[in-house]
Amino acid sequence: MRILAFMLIAISGLSLSEPATAQQEPPYWASIDEPEARMRTGPSTEYPTMWIYKREKLPVKILARYKAWRKIEDHEGTQGWMHARLLSASHTGLVLATSGKPVAMRALPSGSAKIVWMAEPGVVGSLTQCEKGWCLFDVTGRRGYISTDDVWGDEPLK
Repeated sequence: MRILAFMLIAISGLSLSEPATAQQEPPYWASIDEPEARMRTGPSTEYPTMWIYKREKLPVKILARYKAWRKIEDHEGTQGWMHARLLSASHTGLVLATSGKPVAMRALPSGSAKIVWMAEPGVVGSLTQCEKGWCLFDVTGRRGYISTDDVWGDEPLK
């Protein structure tokens, strides 16, 4: 009986309502996981909406946590609160519009490697293998290495 009581106490202490990635300590990267997501001035639906995002997979920085809410920052530096259910742990990047021209995606992580695709400013894709100034960038199956100077969502945050 004592063992059963201990097991029930141990199980009741587990939180199954949030994914494991939600337990990560800020700052960390996430992405918007819905076609429409509201950024609010505070961590509750009682606070006014300050921005409505209509870009699924858009990368955001998670700066703080309060219950089921996350304080985020977007690529323009705008900060506000978004409910955790609107976010994903997927690591994505946004092609920057620094030059206003398409950005090269290369076959290898080198500025002299063959260009395999061109990505327009504002394009969002998955980021992996980020090292030495390059990330593997995947936009709906079109993959290539992109310079970290041309994408937002890759810099170390800790």
